[in-house]
Amino acid sequence: MNILGISAFYHDSAAALICDGRIVAAAQEERFTRRKHDFRFPRNAIDYCLKEGGLTPSQLDHVVFYDKPLLKFERLLETYIAFAPAGFRSFLQAMPLWLREKLFLPRELDQGLRGLYKGRYVFVEHHESHAASAFYPSPFDEAAILTVDGVGEWATSTIGVGRGNKIEMTHEQRFPHSLGLLYSAFTYYTGFRVNSGEYKLMGLAPYGEPKYAGLIREKLIDLKEDGSFRMDMQFFNYCQGLTMTNARFDALFGQPPRKPEEVLTQFYMDIAASIQVVTEEIMLRMARHAFDLTGSKNLCLAGGVALNCVSNGRILREGPFEKVWVQPAAGDAGGALGGALFVWHQLLGHPRVPVQPDAQRGSLLGPDIRDEETRPYLDSIKAPYDFFPNDEALCEAVAGLMASEKVIGWVQGRMEFGPRALGCRSILGDARSPRMQKVMNLKIKFRESFRPFAPCVLRERVDEFFETRPNEDSPYMLLVADVRESKRTQAQAQSDARGLEKLEVERSVIPAVTHVDYSARVQTVDRERHGRFYDLLKKFEEKTGCPVIINTSFNVRGEPIVCTAQDAYRCFMATNMDVLVLGRCVLLKERQPDAKEIDISQYLSEFQLD
Repeated sequence: MNILGISAFYHDSAAALICDGRIVAAAQEERFTRRKHDFRFPRNAIDYCLKEGGLTPSQLDHVVFYDKPLLKFERLLETYIAFAPAGFRSFLQAMPLWLREKLFLPRELDQGLRGLYKGRYVFVEHHESHAASAFYPSPFDEAAILTVDGVGEWATSTIGVGRGNKIEMTHEQRFPHSLGLLYSAFTYYTGFRVNSGEYKLMGLAPYGEPKYAGLIREKLIDLKEDGSFRMDMQFFNYCQGLTMTNARFDALFGQPPRKPEEVLTQFYMDIAASIQVVTEEIMLRMARHAFDLTGSKNLCLAGGVALNCVSNGRILREGPFEKVWVQPAAGDAGGALGGALFVWHQLLGHPRVPVQPDAQRGSLLGPDIRDEETRPYLDSIKAPYDFFPNDEALCEAVAGLMASEKVIGWVQGRMEFGPRALGCRSILGDARSPRMQKVMNLKIKFRESFRPFAPCVLRERVDEFFETRPNEDSPYMLLVADVRESKRTQAQAQSDARGLEKLEVERSVIPAVTHVDYSARVQTVDRERHGRFYDLLKKFEEKTGCPVIINTSFNVRGEPIVCTAQDAYRCFMATNMDVLVLGRCVLLKERQPDAKEIDISQYLSEFQLD
């Protein structure tokens, strides 16, 4: 039986295909259109999934949409009426898309499937899709489920339980009281883009002090012991306006929202630290309440807030659960996969046998890259390259280049599903290099220099470098752990530094991946999931004694992660990257026609830092 799941029209449209309960393919539309966070109907992602499954739309048994648009429309109308006439401008802006597409989803689905699908469409509630995406691929037979995001139809967070092939949602918090929207309000206030700048806010937080956490708790939210809360909506504008906050919010904190091009001062760093601390506290309370309700030793997480890996790390370390599994595509894109799995197990009643280490297959569910296709492309554009006959020779050469501080573009196998590059569409570097963070941020990624990079570490050695349990499994880069004391340096200099001065302090033996608070967003690498990527790390370890490297997504600021060899080569030539590895083809920048140093001065003016 073939089931296609679709998410569209809100944020990160995607498609996912399961065949007889097995996850076959999943991808975000942005990777094909090259339009970041593309919310349009995912025609390209659907075509890819069907091709991967060897199917036509007529061979689909069920097509599932990840939420219920009529319920969402009801919430919008009720909200506009409640705030009228204040929300009239927002109403006028939102209605055309609803009247043209969102209210007529069966028509849009018919068009997207070229009229070849003759079955009925299934609409699953938004947080049910999140919950299904969290529990069904997890390695647990039973688990508590926590979903937290901006808003679905009405729910903004839910608690439930999964057992066998069934999930049951038991508790929910409703709009407008939303942890996701609260965090996004501060994303907006600190000058970052809502729905994409939340990572920046989280990365900025360690540069500040949580001076305003008490003010947030006192004035903005009424927080209960179980993690539920009510927001004082007189400080927020997202129900009725075109911004997240208002003048009353500005007056509370004493400054206006930062404009994106303005200097990033200590004040906004302290604001970031404050909302991050409050978010972690709320998530911990929600998790403890989920444990009290279910008694489970396992927790599954999904929803956009589950991408806050600092909170996830605290839940694992300080919460009551023995094991935590987070959906790698925790945001709206993952709803496509969750919707399909919900129909297979929950509605059709098919049994479920948990798979170890999980059923997500490393989240390597996107298009493949093959040497037999890559080499003709490189030959056609006359790009010089060396081809290595086997993995050992390839990894030996690339590990040597990385050890000499070359920045490597690494494109292998199937593309990742979700916002993180996990070793198949990655930019790699030497974590031991004290200059590598700034080099990669400014000269390669063209983004703010304060942004931290994630370490990849051989799973069997993770606890030597990070405060984790032995062989702690973190393949999806969704848990933060501290660097071990034995690997740290310059403790006094670190304590004396303030704000972005902390960037200048060498904090550990792996400084390029040690954030200013000694934390790191850890990805563990194992042979079962990662194959050639694992072999590369082993070769690097043999050469240097260090089992840790930098892994960041293969893209530049404002663009999606690369999908094809063509995307990768274009990005390679448009940055100051040193080496590109496409399968077993290795390209050196210095040998490429028209290779030149990219002038980054145009970007530096955008990153004014106080």
